Amino acid sequence: MTDPAEALLPLPSGPGEAAETAQGSPSLSPSRASDFMTCPLLYRFRVIDRIPEKPSRDAVRGTVVHQVLEELFDLPREQRTVEAATSMLPRAWELVQEHDEGVVELFDSPDEAAEWLASAVPLLETYFRLEDPTALEPAEREVRVSTTLDDGLVLRGYVDRLDRNAAGDTRVVDYKTGKAPGEGYEQKALFQMRFYALVLWKATGTLPRLLQLLYLGNEQMLRYEPDEADLLATERKLQALWAAIQRATDSGDWRPSPSRLCDWCDHKSRCPSFGGTPPPLPEHVPGLGTAPAEAGLAG
Repeated sequence: MTDPAEALLPLPSGPGEAAETAQGSPSLSPSRASDFMTCPLLYRFRVIDRIPEKPSRDAVRGTVVHQVLEELFDLPREQRTVEAATSMLPRAWELVQEHDEGVVELFDSPDEAAEWLASAVPLLETYFRLEDPTALEPAEREVRVSTTLDDGLVLRGYVDRLDRNAAGDTRVVDYKTGKAPGEGYEQKALFQMRFYALVLWKATGTLPRLLQLLYLGNEQMLRYEPDEADLLATERKLQALWAAIQRATDSGDWRPSPSRLCDWCDHKSRCPSFGGTPPPLPEHVPGLGTAPAEAGLAG
């Protein structure tokens, strides 16, 4: 499953998302694709069963920090300081609570919540050591991107930031409040970025020049320059992944894939790998290609 430090709680989306979802096209997001690759049963619990999950403090803090970094660029260049970013934390926390009042239950008292919120300050300080926001003017922030592949599969997601230079080159930037992956795990970390790069390439006809991950948990930056062959391979991988999701839906065979991430999974108690029993599948699971909105497959 996704590292809880990196799982984000999306703030309310624009009106276009519900309309596009309702069209009934099969669709996939990076998070749902990652869920299935990590554990098909986790995908089932989240997408087919739609079992609620309790957010972690790390996940909520990640959402708060993302909100601050998005709004930071609303300020004039000279006002984009660590102090300004820190002062924006309380309002960002309020916005998250407005979206999901249940997050307050993560804390036993207002003082405990205040102490937790203060733990976001070092992450913001790290961001300013990785980048100078006064030298940047993003083209887009928290932008929703989508495209439709030749087989009808819709790819969609949200990109933290898009930068463009005078020559029109695009840099895709994503903030991570956790730590950078260890050696040998970079490719898994870049999957989400390749996903976004593929969507942007298909939608605009222009190949993004650079993919950049900023890890605020340990002050690391991961950069990658994609090429056409790389993104075509990503497209084939996603199509194969979607075919596997369709087969699992048709057969009802959602197999668990135990790993060290199971310790963070909300569904461990109902997983067969740990002696649990999954709930019965819904009586009616719509065909993935006909009613994904009903099945919750919009991601």
